[in-house]
Amino acid sequence: MKRAWIVSLAWACLACGPVFTQDKPPAAAATACPASALDLPLEALFGTWEARFEGLPSSATVRLEKHPDYAGVRGTITRGVSGDTAASIAQLAGDIDQDGYLSLDESMDGHAISGVWLGELQADACGKVFKGVWRNAADDSTRPFVLTRPNPTGK
Repeated sequence: MKRAWIVSLAWACLACGPVFTQDKPPAAAATACPASALDLPLEALFGTWEARFEGLPSSATVRLEKHPDYAGVRGTITRGVSGDTAASIAQLAGDIDQDGYLSLDESMDGHAISGVWLGELQADACGKVFKGVWRNAADDSTRPFVLTRPNPTGK
């Protein structure tokens, strides 16, 4: 009787084995692109990006790094030479907001906000493209923008 009980217990354990083991996600799920910026790790924002603004002929270079004081980013935007105008550099700081938008404040002098960015991650771009609207704080004018992570291999 005791032996029958042990064999029954062994069979029960074998039958329930998968219930107690953790299933590993399929490889495709582990490498899937984020559908929302909320799924994007903050570190994915670090580095160099290209910003293009509708109606402007040249692109700008955005560099972001970890913000030292909170869970966000800080960095710079360098707008290139246009005609006889020299390049300008502004400071950026922001994060991914609770609605999943990239939210950046821009400051020309490091104190007052000169521009505000609000961009949505493009799900089909695998964490490498945000599209949104940049607003000039001085006059409330807006420009659509595209922020793109350049391909490091040049392909």
